[in-house]
Amino acid sequence: MNIRQVAFDHPDAVKLNDEVQAEYHERYGDGGDATPLDPADFRPPNGVYLIAYDDRDRPVATGGWRSQDKNDEGNEDGDAELKRMFVIREARGLGLARRILAALEEDARAAGRTRMVLETGTQQPEAIALYTSSGYTPCTKFGYYRFHKDSRCYAKAL
Repeated sequence: MNIRQVAFDHPDAVKLNDEVQAEYHERYGDGGDATPLDPADFRPPNGVYLIAYDDRDRPVATGGWRSQDKNDEGNEDGDAELKRMFVIREARGLGLARRILAALEEDARAAGRTRMVLETGTQQPEAIALYTSSGYTPCTKFGYYRFHKDSRCYAKAL
């Protein structure tokens, strides 16, 4: 697997984002994640966006982080917010999400971020299992979906 840093609006990132949005709609029936995201959020040193490519150079997994500091949506100073973690169905079970997560944590730590935070939902049990087995613990809800009953937020010190 080859993990590359790309822009959030790179064509492969857009393709995978469309796929993850379709999956969110399938799981939650709400049209996908409505959290506002700007490609600039994922530009170093304030964030990064990664895509894993298989041996045929197909984009198969993605994830990014963006800087967040204390705000009225519940973030704290030094937060790195994890966004758009996704592995295509055909590539699941190969450890790609764990590899991307580790790379994102390392990058956020190197950028001076002190805590990785994420929001997921009750209809994504495999995501919850990944994060809790990677050392994430429940935290105060934050972000766009902080008042939604199916929202679950996690954090890990970097």
